[in-house]
Amino acid sequence: MNVELFDRTVELDAERVEAPADEIRAQVGEYAAGERRAFDLSVALSSGFAGEVAAEMRTIPYGETRTYGEIADDLDTAAVAVGRACGANPVPLVVPCHRVVGADSLGGYSAGDGLPLKRRLLALEGAAEGRRETPRAVESGDERDPADA
Repeated sequence: MNVELFDRTVELDAERVEAPADEIRAQVGEYAAGERRAFDLSVALSSGFAGEVAAEMRTIPYGETRTYGEIADDLDTAAVAVGRACGANPVPLVVPCHRVVGADSLGGYSAGDGLPLKRRLLALEGAAEGRRETPRAVESGDERDPADA
């Protein structure tokens, strides 16, 4: 299913979310309006490594980020593998892959129009002020790929 967010279309795999489409859209709208900080939706995570990465992403609080490397360290893997799993996230926004950034770059983003949407989401959440680490890319606009992180 597609949801509209900041005049962009974001595709979500509705089969992975146990809620009616109108409830998903309502929660996305509340999030975009700054009225919601977490989604109250049950999500069927992928099995295997992709599911492990998704589970880690779901623990990142609103307004904070983690690097691909930090998640890789937690899962005893490589940052590039985490980047690939983030890029394959079937339910962006609901599983907040936009909160995962490179060590010194913004990284990538596969939803909507890519990095412009990722920047907008991080700005909405105030991540520039409230994150655990401050990637220079949010301020500088660096657009390197997470595989380089």
